[in-house]
Amino acid sequence: MSTPIPQTHRQQTIGIDISKATLDAHVFPAGIDRQFANTAKGHKALIAWLAQWPVERIAYEATATYHRALEIALADWPCVKLNPERARRFAQATGTLAKTDRIDAMLLARMAATLQPPVRPARSPEQLQLAELINARDGLVRDRTALKNREKNLTIAILKRQCRQRLDQIERHIAALDAEIASIVAADPLLARRHEIITSIGGLGTLTANQLIATMPELGTLENKQAASLAGLAPVARQSGKWKGKSFIRGGRANVRQALYMPALVAARFNPDLKAKYQQLIAQGKPAKIAITAVMRKLIVIANTLLKADRLWVRSIA
Repeated sequence: MSTPIPQTHRQQTIGIDISKATLDAHVFPAGIDRQFANTAKGHKALIAWLAQWPVERIAYEATATYHRALEIALADWPCVKLNPERARRFAQATGTLAKTDRIDAMLLARMAATLQPPVRPARSPEQLQLAELINARDGLVRDRTALKNREKNLTIAILKRQCRQRLDQIERHIAALDAEIASIVAADPLLARRHEIITSIGGLGTLTANQLIATMPELGTLENKQAASLAGLAPVARQSGKWKGKSFIRGGRANVRQALYMPALVAARFNPDLKAKYQQLIAQGKPAKIAITAVMRKLIVIANTLLKADRLWVRSIA
């Protein structure tokens, strides 16, 4: 009869439920729980505690800003960031109705051990800064659009003046953020090279490159289908028996899709390679929306391929 492997020698999956003040950790299958403070000191204590096991994965959910410092602290560990909605569905599938931080940590560990999600490269501190700055910029752009729409309906002079002052302030803030983002990218040779490669692609500009650098650090390490799926641009089949519905896109990173939409419209007109692809799909009777989605998918695949090869885009010669 074989001798059981000691728990300290077995691969373990760690689930961490993150809140503003605390980190609740669960070790699966060892079944051990521990709570740490969500502070720099608590992160060090967590890492020292984890060192006693061979860790296969560390799973946690995205939690606004509360997970970012931990993400940096665990940069050298095999981490997976799980989608909160999928985690809730996993809990429902297991019949778990109770919800506490300890139970959530246990479920995250079980989910990661069961589904084996791929470990992705951690974002660098610079990429995390870029993501926060870009998120702030996106918020300012939304505010600017709302104010411009409101301005059209204003009739009183003081309201018009205040609206214009706020718009001017937003423009100054956007310009300041753009300068800060450009400074961070220029100061890091790796980020600067990635930016150079992405902006070499016909149709992709600085804003899109910034978004891809900040929110898709995996680009250049993925297979093309994985890149399209991670961006939420891979078609999802719908079929049951003899019935076959229309495929559609869903999931993935919505901010990446939003960043690629306008560049895809530009590429479909001015990038010769992608213009040919777009026109081919239209000639086949595909709706314009589906054709543009295909161009978006092609853009992310091209970016992934070029980053993997560390080379600039070159226009095809007919």
